[in-house]
Amino acid sequence: MKQILKHSFEAVSLLTTNNGMLDVTVIPAVNQPDWLIPSSLILSVENCAERTSTYNWQQQALMVFHLLPQDQSPETIVVLEGNTSDHRLALQTAGKLQPRQVRISEVKDIDVPEQFDNSEPLNNMDTDDRGLPLNENVVLSYLFQTVMIDDKTYLVPDLDKIAHQLIDLDS
Repeated sequence: MKQILKHSFEAVSLLTTNNGMLDVTVIPAVNQPDWLIPSSLILSVENCAERTSTYNWQQQALMVFHLLPQDQSPETIVVLEGNTSDHRLALQTAGKLQPRQVRISEVKDIDVPEQFDNSEPLNNMDTDDRGLPLNENVVLSYLFQTVMIDDKTYLVPDLDKIAHQLIDLDS
């Protein structure tokens, strides 16, 4: 029987004071929990008081996803990195973004709060693989996970799904 050789590197712990923390940004949303986005994905935060479906950023037209109803005036546009430069997107919102550092152990997965668990399609938009429209009014259509930090609920969106759906709708 061959002796198993130990590799020279052994991780004592993956959670240390440096890498046991998450750098996130809370992005305000209306009629749903505020969004929690990895801060490293944010390329730019700019003032933008006009509602728009596309946003020109560094000579690139980005598709925009709205985090507020049509009757509410936006204040900010947040440009997010995508898997490719074609899959970058922008979020339009109102209110102050809040950068935070949270311990991984403080982030608790929770079920979708009942008031946001509306999976009924609201119109005849194109639908995703579950038959749900990608629509600001149907949270389940872009939800990746809901989490709780310090007794407050946040939505972790499926940014990849949003980017692909917005680009497919635009094509």
